[in-house]
Amino acid sequence: MTAHVSGYRSAADEARFPPLITPIRLRERQDAFREAERAAQEAGEAQAGAGSLFYVGRFELIEFAIVLEPEEPLKFARKIFFAGMNALADALAVLSPPEKDIHFRYPGSLYFDGALVGGGRLAVPEGCGEDETPEWLVFGAMVRAGGMREMGVGMSPEITTLDDEGFEAWEPAGFSASFARHFLVEVDSWHERGVSGIAPRYLSRLEKARGQGAGQGSGRRGIDGNGDLMIHEAEGTPARRVPFVEGLKKVEWFDPLLNEPRG
Repeated sequence: MTAHVSGYRSAADEARFPPLITPIRLRERQDAFREAERAAQEAGEAQAGAGSLFYVGRFELIEFAIVLEPEEPLKFARKIFFAGMNALADALAVLSPPEKDIHFRYPGSLYFDGALVGGGRLAVPEGCGEDETPEWLVFGAMVRAGGMREMGVGMSPEITTLDDEGFEAWEPAGFSASFARHFLVEVDSWHERGVSGIAPRYLSRLEKARGQGAGQGSGRRGIDGNGDLMIHEAEGTPARRVPFVEGLKKVEWFDPLLNEPRG
């Protein structure tokens, strides 16, 4: 990795990550998502290739982003987002207290026991057409880990942290490495079966009965060819469509002013 990539690698960190993943540890207040996006855009030797995973060492927030190099047109390739969400939930489940619910609000909000804890988002090259194969994609995620109450910051009942929920010991590199392992399993399933290999697990964690405004509903759900959520409320009636691309752009769980999960 050249000096153009604003981060550093260590043998100790790399030993924790699976093969095919190149971990790059960032300073505490760097932005993993933007650093990964910037590095993916760089030309020549400075470019971060597929499997480069940028993560930040912060005690109150787990933050990481991975660079991908898809082989399909954008309209198909962006559905790898669902694999990222599955891997994020699986990494959380490893540390989770038993019998606690981990679920999604479509497309990228992550909830634990009914309270927002973080989410995932996707960066796409500007100007890439739906039928063009993007040179790169970046999947990024944040999980609110702790430190809020210690700093005297109050949170609403709809917001939580790993510390508040009694999670096992965690730290940024370990969580990011766990995500990477689960993500590679998801990618293998993607390569073998396409979106049909990852969509059922994503849908199984999608929240239900939140009403029309939340875009979830309680009917039978499916993922359309372009990633839209299809909700079949009753037999013989048209399915309700919740747009995928629009949801990715809104990133409802994320506060862009604070660069962290909302709340």
